Amino acid sequence: MMVNLYGAQAREHWTRAFPDRLRDLPDPEAFFSTLGQDIADAIEATTRTLAGEAPSGETYLNRLQRLNTARHTAESHVMRQMVYLESAEKS
Repeated sequence: MMVNLYGAQAREHWTRAFPDRLRDLPDPEAFFSTLGQDIADAIEATTRTLAGEAPSGETYLNRLQRLNTARHTAESHVMRQMVYLESAEKS
């Protein structure tokens, strides 16, 4: 199993923020590999939802801007929910 970019970012964050949780993982490589893929899938689905349908007459640059904005927003939202555990720490 390979850890993708999101799994690597999660591992790096958990190393600093949640060292006890990291130590308790029986197979960190598998955990972060799976988490990274789950994050990538969630970002893709959220991006599609946020981007929506292309408006009639949309130019290439407008489409690029719409898709990039959706992607960045999705990455930020998913990373807060699945990696930084913002909502879990606040509750």
